[in-house]
Amino acid sequence: MSASVLLVTGGAGFIGTNFVRAAVARGERVVVVDRLNYAAQEGNLAGLGAQVRLVARDLAAPGDDLVRLLVETRPRTIVHTAAETHVDRSIHDPEAFVASNLLGTFRLLEAARAYLAGLGEEERRRFRFLHVSTDEVYGARAPEDPPNREGDPYEPTSPYAATKAGSDHLARAWHKTYGLPVLVTNCTNNYGPYQHPEKFLPLMIYQALRGRPLPVYGDGRQVRDWLYVDDHVRALFRVLEGGTPGGTYHVSAGLGPTNLEVLELLCAILDRLRPRPEGSYRALVRHVADRPAHDRRYALESTRLQHELGWRPEESLAGGLEKTVRWYLSHEEWWCRATGEDFHRWLAAHYDAELVR
Repeated sequence: MSASVLLVTGGAGFIGTNFVRAAVARGERVVVVDRLNYAAQEGNLAGLGAQVRLVARDLAAPGDDLVRLLVETRPRTIVHTAAETHVDRSIHDPEAFVASNLLGTFRLLEAARAYLAGLGEEERRRFRFLHVSTDEVYGARAPEDPPNREGDPYEPTSPYAATKAGSDHLARAWHKTYGLPVLVTNCTNNYGPYQHPEKFLPLMIYQALRGRPLPVYGDGRQVRDWLYVDDHVRALFRVLEGGTPGGTYHVSAGLGPTNLEVLELLCAILDRLRPRPEGSYRALVRHVADRPAHDRRYALESTRLQHELGWRPEESLAGGLEKTVRWYLSHEEWWCRATGEDFHRWLAAHYDAELVR
């Protein structure tokens, strides 16, 4: 493969899949490294042909084969999207998040450092390591607080957020200590095609289409900034093209609806696109016990990305939700692969079994 290759970790997962597909549309060649767990599907990369090579590997596993892969494929960029991301699962199984998000990132950084040492001067100058992270590392914001800015202190509350915070610190330390040309992005809640149905919006769509209750934590007034995944992918390319190594860039849509408000809008879209004989999907909403340490609000300020690199979100919440619903309605075969027996067992164990069976 040529030196114009991008290596994308987690490239068969949600954000990774959308990034890889956009990269191929731009004419890039991509090596995907993914351990293909429950939230990733090889089929997500179907139809991309010879432009994509998939390597099934757990980044947390020891061995020098990762360095050999880098030397063989000679990527000009590593885009690190691989992570365990579901807060609920992190509460039940934190060790898996420590392994993936901390140890996996460490091993990838070390492989990138060894690879970089063997490159020529021009290749070293062009090389970038993009570490993709989350707004949850900052912890909750009070209603009156301004959005978090780059450089604000981290106050993670869940095992997921804590391990992502740790991986951010590792990435920055490898830049400062070893000179690895690292870029860090922190994004708000993504939604769109290929998102696993354990997450809020695809779970609501899945439950609604089955005529099952729509479980909402607590009073449903948690505030999130919903970012359509295509807008996020555009931001990642913009950071790769113009970002300063060592820099951090926030990616946000600048929105602040409550979960209930988002669900109301989603139900209205479903009422229009797939009417329910019994009446509106709103009648299926059920409030369930809140999860432990559930942060009330997240918010990011993305002024740096907008002013320095000229990025702006293009998709409205209503438009992005409609695109998302239409995608799930037209990809029922994808649902079948993503919602097998293990998924239903997890739902039954996590929520009231009567709500999700």
